[in-house]
Amino acid sequence: MEVALFEPRIPQNTGNVARSCAAFKIPLNLIEPFGFKLDDKYLKRAGLDYWPLVQVNTYGNFKNFLESKKGKRIISFSKKNGTYLKNFNFQEDDILLFGREDTGLPECIIDKSDFLISIFMPNLQTEKNDKKGVRSLNLSVACGIAIYEANKQINYQNS
Repeated sequence: MEVALFEPRIPQNTGNVARSCAAFKIPLNLIEPFGFKLDDKYLKRAGLDYWPLVQVNTYGNFKNFLESKKGKRIISFSKKNGTYLKNFNFQEDDILLFGREDTGLPECIIDKSDFLISIFMPNLQTEKNDKKGVRSLNLSVACGIAIYEANKQINYQNS
């Protein structure tokens, strides 16, 4: 399994995702452009001293990323009409793809993915002006939930 972040914007989120990747021994793929520099102090601080434990790969654009991952399933995550996470069966070589914090994954990227997954949120905002609902989960939280569920399924299948 691998995680990929499409054009991440917030260094602290990327650092937190890197820490989760280190904990689960999975590579982190970062697809440019970024909203920060890779030597950003907030990125490093959020990842703590775990950076040596995570394999970080960077790609200049999504096309380069896709070409390097031929033969692997790309599993996109979005709040928009995906199969619910608990209903999806993960495989060992899957790549979990997450979008920008501000705009998510564009449709053109989702269209190039193999599957679209959504994390169920009972209090999801249903209309743009709905002040009672939640618009989305924080990127690093969504990644953590997905990594845990995929890892749980894969390890259960292999035990």
